[in-house]
Amino acid sequence: MMDITRFIVSQRDKALLVGDHGSYRKQLSRRLLVVRKKLNCSSKGRKYTPKSPITAEDIASNHEYVHLLLLTAERAWALAMYMKSTHATESNTQGTTGSTKRHIVSKLHRASSYAAHLVNLLQDTEKSGASIESVLEARAYQQSLQGAIKFEKKAWEQCLQSYSETRLLYIALARSVGTKQDDVFKDLLAGTIDQSMRYAAYQVKLPRTISIEMIVARYVQRADNRYVAEALKSNPDLLLEPGAAAKKDVQGESADTPKTITWRSRTVKLEDATTAQALASVFAAECKLASFLEANQDVDRRAKAAAFDDVLIPSQDAVDAVKTAIDELTAEGVTQGDPRMQSLQITRTAVNYNLVEWRVGRNRVLCGEQDGATFESQSVKQPKKPRADGKPRVAQEESTGRKLTRLKEIVVLYDSTLQSLDSVKGFPGVAADQTFVNEIEAKKAYFSSLRCLAIARSHKLHGNKPNALALLARAADLSSRTMSSSPPTEFATEGIPKLEINPAQAKSLNDLLERSVLQYRALVELEDLKSETSKNNASRSAPMIERLDEYPPEGVDLTNLVTYPPKLQLIPVKPIFLDTAWNYIDYPGRPKKGTATDMDGKAEETSSRAESKKEAKKGWFGFGR
Repeated sequence: MMDITRFIVSQRDKALLVGDHGSYRKQLSRRLLVVRKKLNCSSKGRKYTPKSPITAEDIASNHEYVHLLLLTAERAWALAMYMKSTHATESNTQGTTGSTKRHIVSKLHRASSYAAHLVNLLQDTEKSGASIESVLEARAYQQSLQGAIKFEKKAWEQCLQSYSETRLLYIALARSVGTKQDDVFKDLLAGTIDQSMRYAAYQVKLPRTISIEMIVARYVQRADNRYVAEALKSNPDLLLEPGAAAKKDVQGESADTPKTITWRSRTVKLEDATTAQALASVFAAECKLASFLEANQDVDRRAKAAAFDDVLIPSQDAVDAVKTAIDELTAEGVTQGDPRMQSLQITRTAVNYNLVEWRVGRNRVLCGEQDGATFESQSVKQPKKPRADGKPRVAQEESTGRKLTRLKEIVVLYDSTLQSLDSVKGFPGVAADQTFVNEIEAKKAYFSSLRCLAIARSHKLHGNKPNALALLARAADLSSRTMSSSPPTEFATEGIPKLEINPAQAKSLNDLLERSVLQYRALVELEDLKSETSKNNASRSAPMIERLDEYPPEGVDLTNLVTYPPKLQLIPVKPIFLDTAWNYIDYPGRPKKGTATDMDGKAEETSSRAESKKEAKKGWFGFGR
């Protein structure tokens, strides 16, 4: 398989991540030069030298010829998109017109011709060695360029026909590669093709309630189309009839499309087809998750949390679909008071809250049993290799460092949960519902108490019992607030963990915190008594003569008045006394001053100096001659 779609998407993502279509075109030109030199088909400075045509045998010998055609087509497409984006920024209400429009269509037609040439070469699978999937990928790419041409020409019916075939082929390819590798096709569909089809459907006056699948079933060309027939051969349920009751998503799973959605006490209709399809995918993923958890109750908690991702992804898609629908109505000039806008705002709150519920449920599974209220030491994994001396290995207790690491991870999960609950208050219509806000605050108090409990355990491991007691008291206060604020009907008794709190679990947490507060209060009290006793013992060990500045409340110990026999000890004196006595204290190694020997030496030295002075005086007034 030549991975044509993956090659194109990777080239676009790398360039457009740091630049625009102009820089993408320059990058493609440099890449083309490298590929041509590698294939020995460069013109070597002669621009208009005719090049030998690429044949199917060339593709069979080297797949770089496929990349050569794809890069040439992409360069033309990049130039067309660059001109379109450049003129879109200009203040022109009519859009791109005149010669610029013709130039854009010409470049798109050039790109489509290169893609069509590639399809013709790959059709001969015996000579080119291409697989059916590669042929369908090339055809889907060529039809996407044809749809772009019709989009620029405003031929909306033909645009829908080309894009419908493109979407059909990409969905068939996504199913063939499996769910782990279909991200490329899904991103390509959601990024360009679906939006263009929605705009074209709006131009042909199709109602918004018609889904993309219905549009594809209506506009795809089935007669004399070998590519569509090949796609339907392995996936006969790709095309839906307008009266079908069930649908198939990208992975091929059926789900009933909901017609309404309920939030609190209000039920609204789902007028946007994309939103309804996204919610159907969410419901199907929820059923799959419920069956997985029921069948794998003994599986590791990390594996359970990984299963939540299959629900979180379609839930996020539903949120994006509702936001896109609201943006489209806003662009059309629909006011906030319009019933359609009001219904979408309620739907937006419902799907966002559902996403928050699944995020919190995943965090609760990762926290462990009873949302992390129970924290037990884990067994250290023993090496399989036996000891050299043949003795059995002794089970080791989990180290304090690993326990602290686990507690930090749990605190991070609680922080994420609290942040998600804070975001609920910003949803449309939530601030006006005081009862619902009180329920959110009660749930926040529950998870805040668990967070304080985890931090208190980390202080316990560090040996800081007073801080642990303060945190446990705070956690007990929050837990009691949860018990008093949450109505009994709000709690759930069983099912997938989400935002609902089991009343037995909340009561168990409250009892645990109350017991822990009493226990640590006693431990802190004992620690204080022990420190006070040790301090008193230390003070009693000194004799009474050294504690004359203290009043003995228990009385004077007559057996400990002084230290007897006395011990040699240092006595502090004033520094000024040492400075003054320096000249009068005879220190070892210092010569003695004022002795007779010193005096005789000084006298002899003085007499010798006097005689030399007398001999030097000659002549009158002491001047020498």
